[in-house]
Formats: sequence, C-alpha cells, structure tokens
Amino acid sequence: MDLFGHSANSAGQRHRLDDHLRGTERRARRYGSRFAAAEVAGYLGRVHDVGKGTCAWQDGLLRAEATGSRVGIPHKHAGTLLAHRAGLGRLAGVVFGHHGGLVSRACLREELRAAQSEHAASVQEAIDRVAAVVPEILDGPGLPGWVHGAYAQDDLVLDVLVRMVFSAVVDADRLDTAEHLNGLPRPDHPVAASDLAERFEAARQELLAARPPSPVDADRDYVYAQALAAAQGPQGFYRLPAPTGSGKTIAAGAFGLHHARRHGLARVIVAVPFMTVTEQNAGVYRGLLETGGGAPMVLEHHSGVDFDAPGAPGGRWARLAAENWDAPFVVTTTVRLFEALFDRRPEAMRRLHRLAGSVIVLDEVQSLPDAMLVPILSMLRTLTEFFGVTVLLSSATQPAFFDLAPLKEVAARDVIAEPKPLYERLARVSYTWWSDPAPTVEELARTVAQRPSVLTVCNTTAQAQRIHELVAAHRPQDRGPVLHLSTRMVARHRKDTIEEVIELNRTQSEVAVISTQLVEAGVDLDFPEVYRAYATAEAMQQAAGRCNRSGRLERGRVVIFHLAAPDGTGASGGGEFVYGAALGATRLFFGPGRARPDDPEVLHAYYTERFKQTNVEGRDTAALIQQARREGDFPRVAELFEMIPETTVPVVYVPERYDHDRERIADILHRLRNGAASAHLLRDLRPYMATLPRGYATGKAAGLMVPVVGDLYEWIGDYDEHRGIEIADTKEYVF
Repeated sequence: MDLFGHSANSAGQRHRLDDHLRGTERRARRYGSRFAAAEVAGYLGRVHDVGKGTCAWQDGLLRAEATGSRVGIPHKHAGTLLAHRAGLGRLAGVVFGHHGGLVSRACLREELRAAQSEHAASVQEAIDRVAAVVPEILDGPGLPGWVHGAYAQDDLVLDVLVRMVFSAVVDADRLDTAEHLNGLPRPDHPVAASDLAERFEAARQELLAARPPSPVDADRDYVYAQALAAAQGPQGFYRLPAPTGSGKTIAAGAFGLHHARRHGLARVIVAVPFMTVTEQNAGVYRGLLETGGGAPMVLEHHSGVDFDAPGAPGGRWARLAAENWDAPFVVTTTVRLFEALFDRRPEAMRRLHRLAGSVIVLDEVQSLPDAMLVPILSMLRTLTEFFGVTVLLSSATQPAFFDLAPLKEVAARDVIAEPKPLYERLARVSYTWWSDPAPTVEELARTVAQRPSVLTVCNTTAQAQRIHELVAAHRPQDRGPVLHLSTRMVARHRKDTIEEVIELNRTQSEVAVISTQLVEAGVDLDFPEVYRAYATAEAMQQAAGRCNRSGRLERGRVVIFHLAAPDGTGASGGGEFVYGAALGATRLFFGPGRARPDDPEVLHAYYTERFKQTNVEGRDTAALIQQARREGDFPRVAELFEMIPETTVPVVYVPERYDHDRERIADILHRLRNGAASAHLLRDLRPYMATLPRGYATGKAAGLMVPVVGDLYEWIGDYDEHRGIEIADTKEYVF
C-alpha cells in the first residue's frame, strides 16, 4: 500500500511519504553539514513524519483531502521514539516540536513515556509500515563525535546544537512540502557571500568617484583599509571601534564579505538596533551589491517591511527568502536576530541554521540591553567556538563586553589597532556643559530658537514635545522650520520628517529639529550645533555624531544641558527616568572638568563601572535564562528572554496629511476586530502606528485608546500635525 505525506497538489499528485522523508533528509543533511551535524540533522529529517504511516493517519489524509479539513491525528510520537532509541537524547525533541515548537525536557520525557505506553500500538504500526519502504529509519547515527567533548566543557553547547538542528529540519520540511504543493523546486540562493567581495569593491569605487570630496575621506579610507586587513584574520570575535561618521557601515560590510571570501562563508548578517537605521543601511548595501540588475543579493528583514507592497525591494523573492534568510547578505534588527536565537517556535527559528558558517555584524552594539547581556554574549561565544561564526562588534562607543564572565577568556581582535589617534583626528566637535547655573526650559527654548540650524535631543517624549512647542513659539519668522521627531508620531510621519531633515541638511538650509533619542544611532543627519539633555556617555556621543558629521566645519558645537527644576530644587535632564543606574556611572567620568564622551580609554572604565552598578552579571532573569538553557527548558527561555521590555503598546492613527489612506486603515481595523487573520493586516497598519506607555490605556488616556486586538489600540484623541499624539494632562518628567 502506498503511503502519503501530503494531499494532492494542483496537478492532482499526492506527496509520497517516502519521497517526503528522503527529500527532507537531503536538505537537512546539507544544512547540518555547516556545523558538522549532517548525519544527525539528516536522520531527524528522515524520521520526522514517520507517525504518518498508520492506517488511521492515511485514512484521515483522504478525508481531509475530500473535505478540506485537517487530518487531526497526532503523528509526532513515532519519530520521537526512534530518535530516542538512536541515542540522540534532547535532540529527539526536534521531531516532537517540528510543528508546535521545542518543549521542555520534562515534557519530552512524558511524551516518550506515552509513546511506549498508551500510544505504543500506533507508534509501532507506523514504524513497521514506514520501515517497509524507508528501512533507513531504523539506523540512527548517534550524537556527533565533537558534541561529547564540547558538552563536557559547557552544557550550553547542546542547547545551541538542538536549536540549530531543529532549524535545519524545520526548514528542510517546509521547503520539501512547498516544492510538492507548488510543483516547482526551490533551490538555495546560487550566490554565497564569499562570491561578492569584488563586486562590493568595484561598486564602492564608483560611489566614491561620484561623491563630492569630504575632509574626512582620508580617515574613512584608513578605517576601510584596516577592515580589509583584519578580514584576513582567523574566525572569532572582532571589534570595530571608530567614531561616528568614519564610514563604519561600508567598512563593516567590506569586512564581512572579505572575511567570508577568506574562509568560504555563506552569508553576512548585519543586525542593527533601530528600524530607521536598518532601512538606511539596507539601502547602502543594495546600492553596492545589486548594481547592474541581476538576482537580488540583499534581504532586508524587519517588522516594517511589507514584501507585498508595490516596489518593495526584492518582491516575491524577498518574501520567500525572509522565511529562512536564504540570501548572501541579510540586514535585520538585533531584536529579530536575538529573539529568534532564544525562541522556541518553528517559524521564528527556521532561519537559524543559516547563521552557521556566517559573519554576524552587530552594528551600534552599545544598544544591546544590559539585562540580557549575559545570555546574548554566551550565545555569541558558542556560535563562534562551535558553529563557524565570526562576530564583528561595531560601535563608536565599544562596551567592555570582554570584562564580563561569558567573554572573559575570549581574545577579541581589534579592526583598528590603535583607535585613540583616530578619535582625536575625527574629534569634529567641541563640548560645552550648560549646567551651572542650569537653564530653565524657557531659557533653553529661547536659545535654541535663535540658532540657524540646530538639533536638540531630549530624554523623554514629553520633554521633546514641550521644547518643540516653545521653540516654535520663539523662533523668528525668517528662520527655517521647527520640526519634531518622537515615537508619538506614527511611523510614516517620522520617516517623512527624517527625509525632510536630510534634504534640508543636504541643501544647507536652516532648520531646528527637536527629537527624542531615536535620531542618535546611525541616522544620517548633519548639524553645525547639537543640544543634548545630559544622558549616558554613549547617548551623548551618538548625539554628537549628528554634529559636523561631514567634517566641513573646523569644529561643530555640542551643548550638554541640565534643565532647572520648575520649583528651584535642582537640575536634571530627565535621564534618570530613561537610563537609571547607568547615568550614575556616567557622572563619575563625564561632565565639566571630566572627560569628553568620545575618549575611548575613559569609555572602557565607564562601561566597567556601569556594568557593576547595573549588576549585569548578577541579574536574576539572566541567570534564570542560562539555567533554563542548561536544563533544556525551551519554553521557559522563550518566556524570560526579552530584548525590549514591553512597557509600551502600539496605537493606530491616520494623520490628516495621509487622509487618502483613512478609509483603508478603518477597514483593516474593522476586519481585525471581527476576527480576521492578523499577520498581513498588522503589517499594513505599521506605517500608522505610534507607541504609548502601556498604563495609559487605563490611566491618563482612558477612553482615547480603543482596543482593536491583543495589545493593539486605535487612538481617537488629539494628534498635532508636528508632534503627533498629545495628552494634555501628562505628568511625565519634562525638565
């Protein structure tokens, strides 16, 4: 009797079970070979659907094919038991979780018990029937030899191995199934990152020839040359410490591609903390790698990408490649990268095997959250030591990660061997400290209003809104516009405003911009003067990176201010509410009579002290994550790991300037409220999402935030055409 794994496709052909098992095995074996686990991954692909061999499941498939319903009969126990009998231990959970996600060891033990008791008859029936056509299911390979030694050193290695093999099997299963359903093969991308270095070099030369010269070009060339030289080194950890505006984006891409060529690596993955910077960097890399047409090379993957939108980069290819990062060059967010690494769900983890044998560039690495540093750095170390990964840490303010326990015994190579002279040459700004006496918010606004072209960066949205309001009131009519940027504006409004500011900068037109911290990491703005509320050292330096960025002035001017409290009790920039204990460490090293925020030696001392004050190595949540990883409790890890604490919720609003979209957005909200599938609809809403503190829904904004679905709300209150959502009775710390 023929056994089938999937119902008939559009050509009327059913998917033979033996073909599916062997097809999945072939792909999983190929993916597993990247991390010396080809036999294990192939075997688990071979047995993952053995449970479909029972008469009951086969009959259920025929019913489902006739009625359009689901089969509804569990089929995971047989393959799980075979993997267990083969001595694969926790890796048996790969089979059991290939649809619903990785489970805990306790759950896996219970399911194995059930496979040998109440499900024993159906499990044995499936094994016997499938073994008649695929006898190889009875021959398990055992654990890879390297795992025994690695596991003896560190049981976290097994955690990553399970994740990687799970990813390989899930991706292989999905691809083999899709090939049957679509009737078309879906081969892997034909180009590897190791093939792209020369293309990148040629495109960079064309870019430089077409661009007007800049006073910082010589230093950018120096950084680039150092990146190319470092790329010839062995795999492992690298640091790229270079000032803002020194060409780190292009230098990091060049390092990744030349390092890939040196070691035969398949892809470069660039992870950036903010979506605006992700979009910007992806555009840069596309311009360098997709010249002259041909197949797409750069996959941009984050929550703001609508792959189905007209003109979306990559089109259908990008939508499919995003499922499993099948591209030689991937630009994503750090949130998407690390939440996938610590997730348990198949669709989130499907792309992980693509990390093996790759270069991971972590841009603006100072933005990684202190609370999650221990598990993040531990994960990166395992990837570099056992899975053929090289990690490049890129930042103008390199954190002292290698003083922390996960990396304390790891040697990092510096792309710039002596960065201090580079920082001194590229010190394009002078710092002024405005704190004694501290200005009132009115005094600050009057001063900023008189400056021809100026950026003011605030610590809170309320502070930014109030200062914008005052600057707009005091700015002379013959000066340029007063613009605002914060997450209270919907995403499309923010993006359009950033593009307007960039164009005003390009034409050297006057403009005053009042913003929150969202402009600080990599957004390509260039002002002669920047005012920054006192904040952590890295935040102040990142703000300074928006000042005299092109080096056309002898010195730009950065003013760090504290604001006087309205009641005269003291001064603050509001940073305590944003940065917490990290601000205390900043005060020890940076300020009037102390170091500049761009001194790399003092920055190292600052990070060392900061990590002590914020108790990075003693945090309960991080310890619990590491414990759960050692114990194989995948659901617990996914529950505890959180890159961005969920203190805010998204709200949807269509400003008047986008009134042409109002009816369409209203229809989407209506459909979501009536139970429509949400994934693609939420993607359509993202351009019109802003964020508000979670507690506002039951507090000061009660009645103005109307629930839609889950944590999503519709905003029905005021929306200022410049500042976005405004709540009149806000009591946020604004001075």
